[in-house]
Amino acid sequence: MNKFKIFAGVIVVVMIHTQPAHAKEYEYTEYSSGGYTDWAEVVHVEPIQTTVRVATPSRECWEEEVPYRYSGHGGGHSYTPIILGGIVGGVVGNQFGKGDGNTLMTVAGALLGGSVGRDHARYYGARAPHGGYTTVETRCSVRDEYHDEERIDGYRVQYSYEGQVYTTRMDHHPGERIPVNVKVTPAY
Repeated sequence: MNKFKIFAGVIVVVMIHTQPAHAKEYEYTEYSSGGYTDWAEVVHVEPIQTTVRVATPSRECWEEEVPYRYSGHGGGHSYTPIILGGIVGGVVGNQFGKGDGNTLMTVAGALLGGSVGRDHARYYGARAPHGGYTTVETRCSVRDEYHDEERIDGYRVQYSYEGQVYTTRMDHHPGERIPVNVKVTPAY
């Protein structure tokens, strides 16, 4: 009888630890909402592609002549036209004045002559060639060149579970199988 109990115990242990040939390779995992996680076989994967416009910066450089000009007085301004205009204006004003008006006409002539001298210097001085030089400098600019690229935006995945085929979209390639959550509830 002891041999029978030992033999029966071994049979029970072997039956518990052995799976039938039609059993799944993977164990069920329970999850908190009362269902469980199982594995489904992936039967088809199709990449979903999107065309995107891509900008690539491109630098262009060229040689360009650049003129440099300078003024004859070390870049400063001369007061000679104003002073000379004031003197000439004062002399002319002095010729027209008589008595006390002589002083007034001299001062007015000097002011008017100085203003004329200043205006003359600005007008003709801006147009007179002051000399300078031309040099060659490298100029560069950056512009974008555009082209279209095909990029994978996700995957359309068909998987089989319990004889039914389902489709889902995933952001990565799933491999040969994917986990599925299973929850059985009574049909009312």
